[in-house]
Amino acid sequence: MKVVSVEQMQRIEADANESGHSYSAMMEQAGRSLAEAIAAREDVPGKRVLVLVGPGNNGGDGLVAARYLSRAGAQVTCYLYRDRSPAEDETFRLVSEGDPQVVLADQDEAWEGLGGLVEETDILIDALLGTGTRLPLRGPLAEMLDAVGTVVSRRRRRAEGTSTSLVPDASLVDEGGPFVVAVDGPTGLSYDSSELDAAAIPADLTVTFAYPKLGHFRFPGAGALGELVVADIGIDPALADDVALEVVTAATARGWLPPRPPDAHKGTFGKAMIVAGSVNYTGAAYLAAASATRAGAGLVTLALPSTIHSAVAARLAEATYVLLPHAMGVLSADAASVLREAVEGYDVLLIGPGLGREHETSLFLESILGVGERRRSMGFLRSETGAAARSELPPLIVDADGLNLLSGLEDWPKRLPTGAVLTPHPGEMARLMDGSVAEVQEDRVTVARTQAVAWGQVVVLKGAHTVVAAPDGRTVIEPFANSGLATAGTGDVLAGTIAALRAQGLEAFEAAAAGAYLHGLAGEMAREKIGAVGMVAGDVLASLPQAFRRLGSA
Repeated sequence: MKVVSVEQMQRIEADANESGHSYSAMMEQAGRSLAEAIAAREDVPGKRVLVLVGPGNNGGDGLVAARYLSRAGAQVTCYLYRDRSPAEDETFRLVSEGDPQVVLADQDEAWEGLGGLVEETDILIDALLGTGTRLPLRGPLAEMLDAVGTVVSRRRRRAEGTSTSLVPDASLVDEGGPFVVAVDGPTGLSYDSSELDAAAIPADLTVTFAYPKLGHFRFPGAGALGELVVADIGIDPALADDVALEVVTAATARGWLPPRPPDAHKGTFGKAMIVAGSVNYTGAAYLAAASATRAGAGLVTLALPSTIHSAVAARLAEATYVLLPHAMGVLSADAASVLREAVEGYDVLLIGPGLGREHETSLFLESILGVGERRRSMGFLRSETGAAARSELPPLIVDADGLNLLSGLEDWPKRLPTGAVLTPHPGEMARLMDGSVAEVQEDRVTVARTQAVAWGQVVVLKGAHTVVAAPDGRTVIEPFANSGLATAGTGDVLAGTIAALRAQGLEAFEAAAAGAYLHGLAGEMAREKIGAVGMVAGDVLASLPQAFRRLGSA
């Protein structure tokens, strides 16, 4: 599904109108879809619904939704920020057919009537301003939102204060205020930058139309959306053919996954070699390798310092092992020659989870990548030249400490074989590009795309709404933002998942994007089951098979 800027959305709507799909037709479909989305989540008959109606198309969408909700049995009141003349659009006439109450703001002294309506409403629809919003909000509109927000906050505080339960009961319904629905997004959201005005009212549900917008996947605005629904309004998809950015959907991810034929054997699903772990980070090795087994790789081999083999093997019986030379529990430069022999015939090589950043391990990585002369335990030995050494490696994934060590190598992008996947979090990304975390987070999509092109490798920029970018400019956003994933080890699970898909024959970009989707979906399933607080990486790992099943691949 395409992700558009405000300018692109305006152009697409104008083209649709010129081609015969009129603005009024789009508005009718938008309002109906908005009402349907609300009805799917709330028992509408008998509910009190308050629609805050703005002067433009956003307000028109709200008015059409009011008509459908009124017909469905809701008690609807439309509060018009400005009077809408019949010449402006047909929605005022249409909404009158549903017989809702209409209140004009200019007849409401000091927002007193509005405050009473918000106090009593069950469902509050914010249809004031849409994608054309300019910030900061000023004047009467800002005052109006402040008045509404004050009542909403007071209702929620009052509900919390009247509870007499010492121990929360999961069966109790939250009566903390109205169910807030935003049309396109909360009024006060910038749909390109995701800047959020202080007066904006956070939503429980946001319904946007045709395509999601850039601001829906950036913070702080993304944190005020609640559940995001994208509703079809009949626009020809061909009108967005020139839009490059996409958000990964279940259908897209499902289409990328490799087949699972019933007559398969373990060789069908590939061989993954994972270099991971050190004396201080045994869990990273386990999580990465276990994830690769759970994500469908036919054979997973874990190459690790021999000193931690017993600790990891006791937890993971499904992997095979290559024991590597170490110095004080971290990989030494000598491990490179052992690994180079062992990795022959494998379909993917993942390097990095839990390796640590010691100098000896840096020498190991340099040697694997064929960088100059390296000290060995029995003297000096020249490694193979860079190009020859790199050509012998299977497709490469570099994660975690592998990235931190890589960033310390001079001219490191030239050391990597083509088709590699890099999986940095914002801090690692900043080190790789010699920048700051603030620079990375300011525009994650642009940063990931620019660096993927510059480095010639696939980049998986992790975090809320992970961004995956390819050297040819293809870029996708993952739909997941889950605080439960902000815990140690979840990145190791992601790396192992991508490695398994790469081993099964997916190209680098597809393996990265599909792996990130499955990882995010597994995280959502873990959160549904146990909540975000206390979620650990093992919960995401345990949910991976169910994520594949929910996606429809097994």
